[in-house]
Amino acid sequence: MFPFHVRLHALALACAATCLPLAHAQGVATDNELAPVVVTGSKGTARSGLPAGLPGSTATKTFDQLRDQNLVNPEDALQYQPNTTVRKRYIGDRNALVAGRSFGTLQPSRALVYLDGYLISNFLGRFDAPRWNMISPEAIERVDMLYGPYSALLPGNSMGTTVAVSQRAPKGLEVSGRVIAARQSFDQYGHKDHYDAQQMSLHLGQRLDTGLWFSGDVNHQDSTSQPMQYGTGLANASGVFVPPTNPSPTAVTPVTGVVYDTDPKGLKRAIFGANAGAIDQTVQDTVNLRAGYRFTPTVEGSVMASWWGNQSKTRNVTFLRDANGDPVWKGDVSHNGNIFRIVDSSFAPSTRDESHQQLGATVKTRNASGWNGSMVISDYRILNDEARQASQPDPVALSSGGSSGTLTRRDGTGWNTFEVQGTWTPSAGDWTDGRHALAFGLHRNAYKLDNTVADTTNWRQGEGTLSQYYRGKTEVIALYAQDAWRLQDDLKLTLGWREEQFRALDGRQFALNQAEVYPRRTLRGHSPKAALAWSVRDDLILKLSAGRGVRFPNVEELYNGTVTSTARTFSDPDLRAETSDAVELSAEKTWDAQRLRVSLFHEDVKDAILRQSTTDATVCKTNTVALNYTCVQNVDRVKTSGIEFAWQAQDLFIRGLSLDTTLAFTHAKVAANAKDPTSVGKWWLRVPKERATVQAGYQLNADWRFSAGYRHEGRAYNDVYNLDINPHVYGGVSSVNQLDLRGSHQMTRQLELALGVNNALDARAYQSHPYPGRTLFAELRFKL
Repeated sequence: MFPFHVRLHALALACAATCLPLAHAQGVATDNELAPVVVTGSKGTARSGLPAGLPGSTATKTFDQLRDQNLVNPEDALQYQPNTTVRKRYIGDRNALVAGRSFGTLQPSRALVYLDGYLISNFLGRFDAPRWNMISPEAIERVDMLYGPYSALLPGNSMGTTVAVSQRAPKGLEVSGRVIAARQSFDQYGHKDHYDAQQMSLHLGQRLDTGLWFSGDVNHQDSTSQPMQYGTGLANASGVFVPPTNPSPTAVTPVTGVVYDTDPKGLKRAIFGANAGAIDQTVQDTVNLRAGYRFTPTVEGSVMASWWGNQSKTRNVTFLRDANGDPVWKGDVSHNGNIFRIVDSSFAPSTRDESHQQLGATVKTRNASGWNGSMVISDYRILNDEARQASQPDPVALSSGGSSGTLTRRDGTGWNTFEVQGTWTPSAGDWTDGRHALAFGLHRNAYKLDNTVADTTNWRQGEGTLSQYYRGKTEVIALYAQDAWRLQDDLKLTLGWREEQFRALDGRQFALNQAEVYPRRTLRGHSPKAALAWSVRDDLILKLSAGRGVRFPNVEELYNGTVTSTARTFSDPDLRAETSDAVELSAEKTWDAQRLRVSLFHEDVKDAILRQSTTDATVCKTNTVALNYTCVQNVDRVKTSGIEFAWQAQDLFIRGLSLDTTLAFTHAKVAANAKDPTSVGKWWLRVPKERATVQAGYQLNADWRFSAGYRHEGRAYNDVYNLDINPHVYGGVSSVNQLDLRGSHQMTRQLELALGVNNALDARAYQSHPYPGRTLFAELRFKL
């Protein structure tokens, strides 16, 4: 009997041989499943969405709908999607993580993100968010969301949320672009400042009579963040700040400027300033080239090439001043009888220089019925990633003498994907009487991570001496099949199965002069799917969906063992895959100009993978002494239940008024955890108890449009034992209540001016890091 992976590779070759003559980015099966439909009511009002028979609940935002919000970065398109969190901390954030129904931003690998069918999900590490930077904001045509692991066509990471971003292909000659300027006001701990951002983008496209089309997009952005984190000193349970070990009385500097508050767990805390590279200035450039050609009336192909570059530098702000009023950046200091030690690296700056590349190609057939096939390949590669960290505070690090530091490289890291799909679509009078529609395929993705750290005598230059690294590869090969069986004209049963094999290999780790080499591992996943859709009437659809999703651990969760002067990271090479068994009952009702969806959902996740950061060594089950710890663990069982509402209305009360509202209530708790019984019964981390959005748009006339949006997220927890009783401070996960406004004026047929504000009431909110304060926008858009 051949090994499973050998049989899968043989099947891949057979499937490729079958599909190549027909041959796809999204695959023909995925195309069919995600093909938008337009429904027009009796009043002539049209809405665009995904097919009602799709397994699981869906949501859509089109380009026109997205113009009702202040969309600067691509991930902003998700801000008003049902039951969704985007942890975008500032304009230009490279770590805008996605969270959904049953998972928080500590489990980013439960979200799939595709751009024109190409995978841009970065399953390499905890804070490696989807590569939103590869998307051209000016070219976005629509954003579709799919909830839950109900489609056999999607990998196990779809157990949370799948985001499909589509960029428009030109219909003729297209030239458009925009210029955006933004200013944020931010005030915390007595430090107040403004932080600016600018963005310019240009889109060019052309479709020729020969069937060839091509487009190019460029985007340039320069932005500066508000402070992301603060240097702190924590009192004990009695409210006493324990002095550092052996402070020298002659070396203790009396200071002013220490700010006191209460931390998320209710302990007294001292704040010394914005530290650890708190304020990030980032300059980013994206180039996105695409082309397609219809070889015959039924065979077409397309290619894409994208590049993204980032140069960022960080700085810090100390609140401390000595008797002469000069800033104090390090050493032992005293304030109000308390003595604190500010380590040398606390206010150290950093820089990062990186360039990424993505290449992709697809070929597919477009027969109206019968057999179709497709093939898609893509490769995402980090060409250069150089992160330099100083070991001394700003004044020393930036002086002519400089300081020592570290250099972290991730050059060559990336992933590649390969997928072949086939479909058979019935036609009237065929042997199945037109009642079966088949889809099948083979999928492979492979991830490689190479993270090295070197000690440098000059933090701004040189390669230094290798001091630690972690490396590894993962691979998933999957076979899947799905059948949409129309039992009756008003009743459709979709059955699917996905078989996956996971391999982890070449795992290596080196730190503190100790090297580890990890053996290969192989895991398997079996994912049955089923969905029953009943069209009770033309305007009412009931749907029952059930499915399993298997999410395998990523390279960093398996092999990261990073050591710094203040922190330790503990990975687990024996992590098990997390398995989600989910069920959903939904009803969707449409009227002439309204649409309402109600969904009840339940999810049972076994071996949930949790990666958390803490100052408590007992959480990570270690005796190692450090200021901060990060560890990854399997949690035996987490159960989540909830209800979700999504309501859309057009021409509501008065002509030109549209309304889009969402509301969700969620109950997510740890149901079993033999290794840590104290966590049982506690709320799962960073999943809000409720989420709600309201977005209203008003088209006054052909030239003027106004919109307002309100975003709310309720109570969530950032501590595995739910001890964070004071979430509305730095370090906590607070509720969110923010009002956004926008108005636009079509000055000429070619020019449009828009003014807007996000967080108009300047409400504070935290996802551990502080969210932005009030931010003003001015946008000038042109279209020829």
